[in-house]
Amino acid sequence: MRWVIRVGLGLAVLVLLALGLLALVPSDRVAAAVSNQFEAMTGRKLVLEGEVKPRLWPTLGVTTGPVSIANADWADSGTPLFQADGLKIDVNFAALLGGEVRILGLSADRPMINLIRARDGRENWDFGTAAAVKDSDANAVPAPATGFTLDEGSITGGSIRFNDGASGRLIALDDVDATLRVPDFSGPFTLTATGLTGGNGVALDLSGGVFSAFAAGRVVPLTASLAAGGSTLAFDGRGGLSPVAAEGALTADLSDLPALGSLVGMALAEPGRGLGQDRLSLTGQLTLDGSGAAFLRGAEIIADSNQIKGDLDLRPGEARPRLSAELVAGPITIGTGPGGEMGGGLGGGMQAEGWPATAIDVSGLGVIDAEIALAAPSLDLGVLKLGETRILMTIARARAVIDIRQMAAYGGQITGDFVVNGRGGLSVGGRLALAGLQTQALFSDLAGWDRLTSSGDMELEFLGVGNSIAAIMSSVEGSGALELGQGELRGVDIVEMLRTLDPGFVGPDRKTAFDGLAGTFAIAGGVLANRDLKLVAPSLTASGAGEVDLGGRRLDYRIRPTALAAEDGTGGVMVPLLITGPWADPSFRLDLESIAREKMEAEAKAAEDRAKEALKAAEDRAKAELEDRLRDDLGVEIAPDESLGDAARRGLEKALEDEARKALEGVLGGD
Repeated sequence: MRWVIRVGLGLAVLVLLALGLLALVPSDRVAAAVSNQFEAMTGRKLVLEGEVKPRLWPTLGVTTGPVSIANADWADSGTPLFQADGLKIDVNFAALLGGEVRILGLSADRPMINLIRARDGRENWDFGTAAAVKDSDANAVPAPATGFTLDEGSITGGSIRFNDGASGRLIALDDVDATLRVPDFSGPFTLTATGLTGGNGVALDLSGGVFSAFAAGRVVPLTASLAAGGSTLAFDGRGGLSPVAAEGALTADLSDLPALGSLVGMALAEPGRGLGQDRLSLTGQLTLDGSGAAFLRGAEIIADSNQIKGDLDLRPGEARPRLSAELVAGPITIGTGPGGEMGGGLGGGMQAEGWPATAIDVSGLGVIDAEIALAAPSLDLGVLKLGETRILMTIARARAVIDIRQMAAYGGQITGDFVVNGRGGLSVGGRLALAGLQTQALFSDLAGWDRLTSSGDMELEFLGVGNSIAAIMSSVEGSGALELGQGELRGVDIVEMLRTLDPGFVGPDRKTAFDGLAGTFAIAGGVLANRDLKLVAPSLTASGAGEVDLGGRRLDYRIRPTALAAEDGTGGVMVPLLITGPWADPSFRLDLESIAREKMEAEAKAAEDRAKEALKAAEDRAKAELEDRLRDDLGVEIAPDESLGDAARRGLEKALEDEARKALEGVLGGD
């Protein structure tokens, strides 16, 4: 605002110079003199093209051709700070004779204003210290000794561009019409403006007191209202512009976030149901401390049917603003609509054909960094319904981590953390521990499946990647463990099915009671695999193994009895049960083929064992016979650790020795 005042004062003083010179010198020399004096007052070069024409009637003033004010030396934008097709300045002649600058009208035709803030904080509208005016310079124009008034200053058909190098944002306003009125330099002033940004209408209405103090950068009473598309903001309190500071009541209707985001150079998406889709408002006591930080105390946020209260602090950051908040809410409902876009609960759950493929927009995570503590008595997420909840959400570089400090759910508690990562796409993950949860209500809300009635514990670690729920469910990786206590599985009587070998024991009046169920699982490529399920029932003990295709919503599972008591107390026939098909309509089938296959395999093994036993018996008989012959024919006793071959060789050697001895004795006896 101060640079606007300085430029306005400079232009007004130039009226005096122009009127005095136009009668004596050519127009081009007047333009040169005006440019020189403007540069002396502001430090920036003023370029006037065309004629500078005086006007004596009906008011005293001048009209110029195209005009421009040079940009800062460091602002390499290729465009001036200010340029317009022409200026028109009217002053009050009688007041001028009395030494007062009373501007009746100051208007700019189709001005273009280019504002730039460098990454290091320099601003091209900061004129700094104007060129030094030496006391010896007789041609210098002294600063006005008194204030000035402006009956009406206006711009028509203008455009404003603000390139903020510190945040990387570009704010653009077109078709700007604005009017500033300062009837008393030491009194109140008003500013009204309209324009377009991103195709949305923008309107500003501002009223302040003590213009002289406001122009000097001090805080004065101030009221303002701003409309951008369907959003409106109102402020009533005190404020100043150099630096920006304010204190007062803020009321905001944020029902059109995209329009508001376009105004401030940020991409804001329409919020979802429960997050402000139909209604989003904010009230509180706002404080701007002049450092770029904003503080909202006693804030009340209403998002659809949700009401949240607390304190919020917004501070500048290196790359993004940083929000800190302590919030307490009433019951929170973040619904997914009657269509059940999440695919759970009333949205069809098990009956749905597949997961939603609609793209999920998490671009808002990259707009701000945050640390938000939230406490609520209940939290309805559409898919999940939670009790008393306390969380700490941290957002950094488009990655949100939700640390669950307390979360009551389905008769138990959930602890752990949940991560939503919007860096270069979307991924979700978490490490959750669920203790004492009621399975019927949980699975009914989560997947529309209410057949399992029990309570127990579960640990889950997972990571899914994709820009839709369908993509995430088809890519999820992870692991976990499940342990349930006493309960029942409704819709099927596994015990009777296995006992009677009749797969027809299914229906709403059938159930399988059990004393416990436990197992671990691994998830890869959206498929959950389990190999160690243990089921203990009053008359049944079974193991289970198989796969659950989370992405395709299909089952392929096998339950095998390991002990089954018949009605007479003896063991029953233990036939595996196959559960296959889609979640919506799984089929149950007794695996009689596997029993036949196992029986054939058992018989083949028994035959093989019998053949091996017969062969061994034959070998033993042959060995015994050979031992007898060696003993009878050769008189050889087989040592315990001696083979038959070695014993036979030893017997033959002994027999040969005996025969040789007898022959030798016969020869010697003949002599």
